[in-house]
Amino acid sequence: MTLAMSWEEWAGHDATALAGLVRAGQVTPAELAAQAAAGIAKVNPALSAVVEVFDDVVADPFKDGMNPDGVFAGVPYLMKDLGPTLKGRLQEMGSFLMRGNRAAADSFLTGQLRRAGLNIIGRSTTPEFGVCSSAENPAMYVTRNPWNLDYTTCGSSAGTAAAVAAGVTPISHATDGGGSIRIPAGVCGNIGLKPSRGVLSVAPYSSDLMGVVSTQGCQTRTVRDMASFIDACRGGAPGEFMPYWTAPEPYAELIKRDPKKLRIALSHEWGDYRAIPEFVSELERVGRFLEGLGHHVEWVVPKVDFRAAYAAQTTCYITNFAQTIETLLAQVGRSAPPPAELIEPMNIRIWQAGIDATYSERTKMQAAFNATSRAFGAFFEEWDILLTPITALPTPKVGTTEYLTISDNPDVHDWFGNLWKFFAYTPLSNLCGIPGISLPMAEQAHGLPLGIQAQTKQGGDGLLLQLSAQIERALGGAWNQGRRPGVHVTA
Repeated sequence: MTLAMSWEEWAGHDATALAGLVRAGQVTPAELAAQAAAGIAKVNPALSAVVEVFDDVVADPFKDGMNPDGVFAGVPYLMKDLGPTLKGRLQEMGSFLMRGNRAAADSFLTGQLRRAGLNIIGRSTTPEFGVCSSAENPAMYVTRNPWNLDYTTCGSSAGTAAAVAAGVTPISHATDGGGSIRIPAGVCGNIGLKPSRGVLSVAPYSSDLMGVVSTQGCQTRTVRDMASFIDACRGGAPGEFMPYWTAPEPYAELIKRDPKKLRIALSHEWGDYRAIPEFVSELERVGRFLEGLGHHVEWVVPKVDFRAAYAAQTTCYITNFAQTIETLLAQVGRSAPPPAELIEPMNIRIWQAGIDATYSERTKMQAAFNATSRAFGAFFEEWDILLTPITALPTPKVGTTEYLTISDNPDVHDWFGNLWKFFAYTPLSNLCGIPGISLPMAEQAHGLPLGIQAQTKQGGDGLLLQLSAQIERALGGAWNQGRRPGVHVTA
């Protein structure tokens, strides 16, 4: 098969640039889809990042209603196998329980993606129900990090992180209930934005108030792609419980200007959790870089009851996922308890721990959520940006089961506590509904990227993107120090 461009040309274009080629008549959406499918065929044997390619949509990008006049004009896009549904397509959620599950209708966000001109050509991997830190059940698939195949991508947006980093597509779907957009972006060298609560809809099956912590998004390789994605896909569906944030101007325009001088807090000592010294040094280096851009930078610890916040977050995950599993059992015509041959052991323990939770437990959780959100709100009255490493500990090797839902840890609370030691800095933004972005600005000792996370107040997504664009310009576009992973379409 003759491809429309060389792999170097392909990897050198972000989604905005590819869409520009389509509008200029230099390439067609079908040619873009064919190139992305060829990229999947090239790297997926090593990465296991893509579950399925929709061959019919690769052949005919307009088959499912993609709008060629949208901002992305037919750019190929992978949908994480969790979250928004695609009418008639499989959605198996990384679980044997959901094998063969086909969606009856498109989700609202699916329609937004297609109106934006994104051509959904396949499904990317996720751990079972998106619960754990890596898409890594050997009986299902093991998604590997393109920078070093011995290491995980983290999760839960594992396949998207690997595929975008490996140059398959410049943009693809991700979800985030505690860091699942930002963490895999951070350890794979991509840009990952968790928007504020009330930016991207999870209709019709839930809402931002019912889901509490989970939100939608994507990973990209450039800030302008992320800005255009939010511009095109934001907004609530009819019947939302809450108003949705609006922006005074498109983010694609806002990011062309540098932000004002910002007050930036560097932070990593969060209650019982600390980043390793190597990561603290990288955070400090980035702080000095931002001072060089004219910003005021200090070390600060937000005045938050961190123990109460993480305890409430644990309650939220246990009770939410227990109900998710209960709902899915009913959806496939099964009754409780969850079958051990179809559901991973930690997810069964989560169901056991959470299915009979009381209203009093959830009320206590919500009170801690409120107190935490108010504390971060007060912090952002004084500080514009909160900067942390994306994780506190190094990315583990494949097969490190203590973070996985195939773990044999009998204690669900201990298992979650172990996760917080690793992923200390991302989940509380989900609790509060504030935005956070991971930027590929640092490096781990074993050579994998280390994302640096910026957070700000609710609705401040535009400020995060504006600062990110300023950094991108200062770096000359050379995220990851200009490096590419070893497994890449150009290799």
